[in-house]
Amino acid sequence: MRQNSVVKQPKPFITLKRYFLPARVVNLCFLIVMVCSTMLTWREVIVLQGAYVTSQRSELGNVSNALDMQMQSAVDRLLFFRNSMQAALQTPLGFKALSSVQQAFRLLRAQAQWQIGFDNTRTLPIYGVSDDFVNQTALLHRDDERLPDELTMAMELGYLFRLSANASMLPYQAYYISRAGFYISTNPVQSEEKIIPTYYRLLMRPWFRGQQQQENRNRGVRWYTDQAHQGREKSGFVAVSIPLDYQQYWYGVLVLSFPVRDINRLLVKSREGQEGGQYLLYDSRFNLLTSTLKEQGTVSGFSADEYNLLLADMEHDTVGGRHLGSRYVSWQKLKQFGGVLVRIHTLREGLTGDFGHISIALSLLWLLFTGMLLFSWRVIRRMVNNMYSMQNTLQWQAWFDPLTHLYNRGAFFERAKILSEQAHAENLSFAVIQLDLDHFKSVNDHFGHQAGDLVISHAAGMISNTIGEQDVAGRVGGEEFCILLPGSTLKQAVRVAERIRARIRGKEILVQKDITLHITVSLGVCDAAENGDYDFESLQSVADRRLYLAKNNGRNQVCFTDGEPKK
Repeated sequence: MRQNSVVKQPKPFITLKRYFLPARVVNLCFLIVMVCSTMLTWREVIVLQGAYVTSQRSELGNVSNALDMQMQSAVDRLLFFRNSMQAALQTPLGFKALSSVQQAFRLLRAQAQWQIGFDNTRTLPIYGVSDDFVNQTALLHRDDERLPDELTMAMELGYLFRLSANASMLPYQAYYISRAGFYISTNPVQSEEKIIPTYYRLLMRPWFRGQQQQENRNRGVRWYTDQAHQGREKSGFVAVSIPLDYQQYWYGVLVLSFPVRDINRLLVKSREGQEGGQYLLYDSRFNLLTSTLKEQGTVSGFSADEYNLLLADMEHDTVGGRHLGSRYVSWQKLKQFGGVLVRIHTLREGLTGDFGHISIALSLLWLLFTGMLLFSWRVIRRMVNNMYSMQNTLQWQAWFDPLTHLYNRGAFFERAKILSEQAHAENLSFAVIQLDLDHFKSVNDHFGHQAGDLVISHAAGMISNTIGEQDVAGRVGGEEFCILLPGSTLKQAVRVAERIRARIRGKEILVQKDITLHITVSLGVCDAAENGDYDFESLQSVADRRLYLAKNNGRNQVCFTDGEPKK
């Protein structure tokens, strides 16, 4: 074997060379600058993230405060209505129109359903039910001594209802439901037949039943949300109610009801001046009331795990936020009705906003610095890699055939010699298959050498896919191949040869645009056990002789004896 000459270098020179290689210097500089630039960039990212979180909570807070102000305004208005009604009960007005209401009631009170209206452009009509209806309902009571003053008060309240109906940014419906069998509503009844079902529906609402003296001993304001329509987008209501008591007598209930669809419009309008984001409104039990999301997920825009995670956070904090995947979710509990307002801001929305532009600019700056370092690092690295690549390429070309990626003739014979000697030393089976493509010259003559190369490449691929991991295949001639099967007997080698023959025969090869070919191969097989000869050249000679026997007997055959080939 040829020995490589080694020139010894002085020890100090070797040490300097080892520690001051150009590639190592570039690597060290790159690493130092990379770490420093990354740390500075990360610091800016943390600062930017804090500013982003503050911005999201600020926008949520603006909407939350606006909604709270609307609700607080409703509470103030409701208290004003009650104080006015109590004043009217204490000092009733003596207008002729108000006296006419009492007279009209005496004429209509026996009817199943009725309404009293005077100058409906200034006040609202009174809708009522009969004495029989009142007597059959435990919650109701018609006190004839108190009733005249209450009717007068109701007409004055209708005037106040009409004046204040459009005095709020958030639309609402106002009701006074009396225990004496009548009610006033800013939402007019379309037909007289609906008076009874409407009155009954109002009595069954939690805002009325929940104001009984045993239910609300403090006689204060109470909030309610519609649970009957929970989960349906833009439906239901949020209502605030207060009982009307005077001289320890419960007259009825005052209610301001905010339809959820109108709250939804307020939330949608609030988004117009913001950089994206969607809002979800929950009640005190964290049931979804409404959302600006176009499509809601399995649990109100969140998965079940996300929902439970947020619920746990909101139980402890009135204001907070959390990253959920590519979304940032912030929340704030409302001061009124115990609701929770949630804001969802997606990564895509964040990238299109101011913070997104700053983040992109910061990322590009970091990439610019990194790219400059990488460029200088790769210049020297490429030179070294090219040298190694060239060495590996030359070594590969010395061992393998570039067309088939199998061993070339020289490398194959060298490998075959080693494997045959190893099999001989260990007394193992050792078989050889010699194969040749049938009528290959006609392929080149009719379709050209490119088609011939394609046929050879396909045949080599099928050979590689058929033999085992321990087997070795090589191209030993133009269209001739040889296969070594260490540890295989003649019978096993014949089965391998048959599989190769069948697969190549069954493969249809596209050689030109509209032309395909079926090719066949002839194979000769032998093994060392036949004559006890492990010399590879001798074995190949026997296999080659049997290969030509297969060709002479019609091709597309496997021949493993010196007699008739196997067809």
